[in-house]
Amino acid sequence: MSCAPASARPHAAPCVPAHEPSSRRLPTRGVSPLEGLSDLEVLEVLLGRSMRTRAEPMAERLLRRFGSLPAVLTADLAVLSTMLTPRAAADLCLVHDAARRLTAAELPKRPVISSSSALTAYLKVTMAHLTREAFRVLFLDKRNQLIFDEVMAVGTVDHAPVYPREVMRRALELAASAVILVHNHPSGDPTPSSADVDMTRQVVEAGRALRIAVHDHLVVGRDGVASFRALGLL
Repeated sequence: MSCAPASARPHAAPCVPAHEPSSRRLPTRGVSPLEGLSDLEVLEVLLGRSMRTRAEPMAERLLRRFGSLPAVLTADLAVLSTMLTPRAAADLCLVHDAARRLTAAELPKRPVISSSSALTAYLKVTMAHLTREAFRVLFLDKRNQLIFDEVMAVGTVDHAPVYPREVMRRALELAASAVILVHNHPSGDPTPSSADVDMTRQVVEAGRALRIAVHDHLVVGRDGVASFRALGLL
């Protein structure tokens, strides 16, 4: 469809490309242009920026496949690329990465262990909707400020391999004085398992001889974040 110049159409509405339904035009007022839209509508708007065809059918298909908008945005790029063009898949991943960076921005500014709300927000954005278990370690200096945040293993839907000696080797490389262990439960329930408890004890023992403390082990799920220290398990 072609559009005449606006000057030639003084009373006409602005031209909207055929692949962007008028019902999904972004509002021009309000705090957020996405405020009040459903998950389907938000996803359709995001996809519409990088797709030449109608985005609604694909948005519906993605939500059926992954179950929720957060799960779509945290899906692996390789998985999204089997359903979308490379550009559309990369754009969705970029949205999640931007959110992760936003929530991570406050972490290095003060001691991590006294910034529980900021840390919890960061971990929920980063890990709560992952479909596979991932094990990450936050390495801290003697003031308990963040040195480095590293994913050390990615596993299956219910297991991620953890090697206590590798955790401590990496801590020594980074000159870390303490660590916070983190992993997610794709089931959504953050309740620690007996295997989680056993693994944590092994890491604590490995660090004791090196005087590297394990401040906490956090388990992240869609239903919340569980703290070993708060539960009396550490």
